[in-house]
Order: sequence, then C-alpha cells, then structure tokens
Amino acid sequence: MTEVLVQPIISGRNDLQQAYRELLLNSGNFHTIPVNTNVAEYAARIRATYGLRLADAIQIAFALDAGCQAIVCNDRSMRRVTDLEVLILDDLEL
Repeated sequence: MTEVLVQPIISGRNDLQQAYRELLLNSGNFHTIPVNTNVAEYAARIRATYGLRLADAIQIAFALDAGCQAIVCNDRSMRRVTDLEVLILDDLEL
C-alpha cells in the first residue's frame, strides 16, 4: 500500500488513492498480510539478487513468503524480478 499510493499522493489524485485502496483491500483477488520479521533474510537475498531498494525487496519477500503468484506495484524496475509475476498498476484497466 505504501508504495502504491506514493504517486497518487504526489499528484494530488485522491480518486486514484481511493481506487487503489479499494482494489487492494476489498478485492477477492488480493490479500494483505501484517508485517513480520520472518522474511527479513529472504528480503536480503532478493535485494542482493535483483539490486532492489529495501522497500521493494521486502514487498517481494512478503509476497513470496505468502505464496503469491504475482505482486501489484507501480514501479517498472521491479519487472526484473523473475520469482513471481509483477503487475504494474498503470498497465491494468481499472
């Protein structure tokens, strides 16, 4: 959620903020999980392997730890990750 909302906040797009919240929190196809420390080592490996920023590596690590097949973000640099499908919000039809 933190990463997804950055650009809509910067651009003052309250409508996009709300649309993204609705999609991520109220869709039967997405699930959020609470933050925990169990994926810290996995995140380090993801960061080292793909050269991602820490925040991105943590998101990928949580998705993989939860058994997700895909992750939704708006950061095209995360497409280099091959461990799961990376879905870019700007590419999706809402």
